[in-house]
Amino acid sequence: MKKLGLFILSGALFATTVNAQVKTPMPSPTAEIEQKIGLSEIEIEYSRPGVKGRTIFGDLVPYGEMWRTGANGPTIVEFDDETMVEGNKVEKGKYAMFTIPGEEMWTIIFNSNTKNNVWNYDESTETARFEVKSVKTESKKETFTIEFDEITDASATLNLVWENTRVPIKLTLNTEEAVMASIDKALAGPDAGSYYQAARYYYQNDKDLKKSLEWITKACDMDPDKYWMLKWKAEIQAANGLKKEAIATATKSKELAAKAENKNYVKLNEDNIAKWSKK
Repeated sequence: MKKLGLFILSGALFATTVNAQVKTPMPSPTAEIEQKIGLSEIEIEYSRPGVKGRTIFGDLVPYGEMWRTGANGPTIVEFDDETMVEGNKVEKGKYAMFTIPGEEMWTIIFNSNTKNNVWNYDESTETARFEVKSVKTESKKETFTIEFDEITDASATLNLVWENTRVPIKLTLNTEEAVMASIDKALAGPDAGSYYQAARYYYQNDKDLKKSLEWITKACDMDPDKYWMLKWKAEIQAANGLKKEAIATATKSKELAAKAENKNYVKLNEDNIAKWSKK
């Protein structure tokens, strides 16, 4: 019985050893990035290989051949709104992004079949294919990187960067249309916050200042003790040429901000009052 027990124990230990899995770091670790552009969000999942002393473009990644734009599998890009990518319309959804590198020009491809790969590629599910010019960089990027730059309310540049090459891809969104639709919807049954947001958007984007004043006045009438709304009302009044009224509104905003112990808004109002008091 003792021998049988030892045999069973030995077998269990052997099975445990066989079933154990060795864990090692991934040669090309995965990454996820998210970027808000205006009202839209873009998410990207990709793998990040390193240079590791190799020549990348034209060698490890040949010119003129399809590349999965990373390692392990194709890069996946998800748009939560319709997006113009270098002037090409890409509908809301998830896409596999492939590239064909060239010495100067790169072909960028978005494919709606995210199961595609370079060895089973299906052109029939392509959403967009276009060319962009690559840029040579002075500094070397050791690890393949996808990043966003030049971000505005309605656009951004998506950069593919590795070794001494950067590939910029221009993204544009119809943010204004989305904002205007949001405003129209909110104002169908608006509260103070909706009037306030609409007024600020009109004011900050050089739209109808009279309409902006009408909305901020309604917001402050509905909720008269919000010093931050009064601060913006004062600025909108001043932009409409109503400096005397703006000073009075800013003074009230300052008093409420002081009561709330918000020194930042106290100073903002003081600066505005000083500016508008000059003859």
